[in-house]
Amino acid sequence: MKILIMNGPNLNLLGKREPGVYGTGSLAEINASLQQLAQTLGVGIGFMQSNHEGALIDGLHSAGDEYDAVIFNPGALTHYSYALRDAVAAIDIPVVEVHISNIHAREEFRRLSVIAPVAAGQISGFGVLGYQLALQAAMELARAHKAGKSL
Repeated sequence: MKILIMNGPNLNLLGKREPGVYGTGSLAEINASLQQLAQTLGVGIGFMQSNHEGALIDGLHSAGDEYDAVIFNPGALTHYSYALRDAVAAIDIPVVEVHISNIHAREEFRRLSVIAPVAAGQISGFGVLGYQLALQAAMELARAHKAGKSL
């Protein structure tokens, strides 16, 4: 089993960008902790980060060729990218949407996710722990999906 971790715009600046909201850990640190958890769980993972919507769409389109599930933090594109929403809906593997901050407790424009209705689930507001929770959820969703079952 293999899971793709995708991060959208500005997440490459984690640790530097608004540490009061997003914490002080870098994306590299998050990825290293996920790699360690993945080894413990016996799953493979891959990583992708882009500040470009089209690259994220291409990543989603090709994810099913190599991966069994996707963990996706679309960043600010969460709130308005119907193209990303359609790409998530178009692929036949589970996608878990993850956010470091609680988007539902932030500015009004951040409370809407156009991705959530087509994602298998959303984890929001648990800081970087959300990625680890998402990895466990994605693994279980991928197993169920392969078996033709739902959770």
